[in-house]
Amino acid sequence: MRKSFLIILLVPFFALSQNKISKGFSYLALGDSYTIGESVKESNRWPVQLHESLNGKLSYPKIIAKSGWTTDELLDTLNKTKIKKYDFVSLLIGVNNQFRGKSLKKFKKDFNELLNRSITYSGGKKERVFVVSIPDWGVTPFADNKNRNIIEREINKFNKVIFKECLKNDIKFFNVTEISRKALLDISLIAKDGLHPSKKMYKQWVEIIKPHFKNF
Repeated sequence: MRKSFLIILLVPFFALSQNKISKGFSYLALGDSYTIGESVKESNRWPVQLHESLNGKLSYPKIIAKSGWTTDELLDTLNKTKIKKYDFVSLLIGVNNQFRGKSLKKFKKDFNELLNRSITYSGGKKERVFVVSIPDWGVTPFADNKNRNIIEREINKFNKVIFKECLKNDIKFFNVTEISRKALLDISLIAKDGLHPSKKMYKQWVEIIKPHFKNF
């Protein structure tokens, strides 16, 4: 594995944000480097873009995420962090489980626990919890020397687990994986690090998530 990838995925970049004052529904975003927006400005992170797109309906997000986190590392942090109730909670996690070769069985167990935690943080309101699928990093320049077909198959398997758990628990699921795969033909969807999504891609994610809030 190249050194650059170790920096991107494994070197700590931890966001326990934010103290900004804003009105609207409170919002907690849980995840990994995709949630903190590795290699893009804070204002370009998808949870922040979602907040901006809703014109004050959703407060500035509280983000608990770190580059390189797997499900168990997110759980470990949540176990050590006192978290209040939020009006909305999002969850995007799993790419590092896939990248590190973690088992699907362990992932399913951890993800289900994270989903239950998210529901608890929302005050038990399942309709206020939503999950975002794992993007496919196999289409990025970073993966040029890797087997993209294997990465795609593995990402699909992890996302299948996520989708089934969401369906079983009646949780809203947003599939951004197909959006991420557009990057194979559109490099502008990738950040300057050659791996993570750009502002442009995150905006496309927000476009499919935003309509969900018309119901509230």
